[in-house]
Amino acid sequence: MKEKTHTEAEISRELEMLTPGITDDKVIDVDNAWHKVESRIGADTPLVKSYTSGESRKNIFSFRIAAGLLILAALGATAVWFWNNDLLSKTITYSTGNDQKSEIINMPDGSLITLNRNTTLSYKEGFGKRNRKVALAGEAFFNIEPDPSKPFTIDAGKANVTVVGTTFNVITDNRDSAVEVFVTSGKVLLSDLSGERGMTLEPGYIGTMNQEKSGKSFNNNPNYLSWNTGKLLYDGQTLDVVFSDLKRVYNMEISADDPEIYSNKWTAPIDIQSTDTIIRLICTSFNLSYYKDGNVYRLSKK
Repeated sequence: MKEKTHTEAEISRELEMLTPGITDDKVIDVDNAWHKVESRIGADTPLVKSYTSGESRKNIFSFRIAAGLLILAALGATAVWFWNNDLLSKTITYSTGNDQKSEIINMPDGSLITLNRNTTLSYKEGFGKRNRKVALAGEAFFNIEPDPSKPFTIDAGKANVTVVGTTFNVITDNRDSAVEVFVTSGKVLLSDLSGERGMTLEPGYIGTMNQEKSGKSFNNNPNYLSWNTGKLLYDGQTLDVVFSDLKRVYNMEISADDPEIYSNKWTAPIDIQSTDTIIRLICTSFNLSYYKDGNVYRLSKK
């Protein structure tokens, strides 16, 4: 005999007939109403469709296949994300110490990067295949090979630098705790980490960027890149400026016991000379004497 089944709508109508006049704000005896429905329908009438053991096994098997496919799809998407972001590649790192003047790195794409002292540069082993991304901490001069399809991107900590092909200098943490970029050729895009603030820098301009503010100005310092060239040019600058440049270029610490010494003006060029030669030239020019205290040259009047 074919079993009689009831739809949810029919069951709802039965409940309404057994509970006339009941509104939402009255309490319904659900158990009593349900028993009455069962007695009307018949105890042998199934309210929920049941499956045979074969049907159950088939449904479970189908569910397992679907779940497996979802897991494989998720794993595949994760692997693609890791691959696109170079997280599966080995990291190649170059570092310079305090006593190391500079190091020139030949990149796989033909670009040249010169690292200043106390600088670290890193990139993924697959550099140039999918992208040209590097991370920098310190100061470096970049000579980038053009490739419009793969812009050269520098993670400078507080900001990002993006170029196609150009030459420029990057300091990741200047005196104002900002990323500083000086462009010598081409154009450079300097932007904050969110990408909401940015500026395009042309040759001769210095751009700065940190989390709070950004700025752009023309460079009037002829010795800005002297750390890379080793050459310093002066036309009447005071010794306090000269000493600051010597610290940056030659890693020289110079201190004077008399503040008047700092106000003397220097006009001679300094061109890749030893630190002892430089300090002797300064002392001879202004009738000074010096002694070395550890790594510090201490000057005094004779």
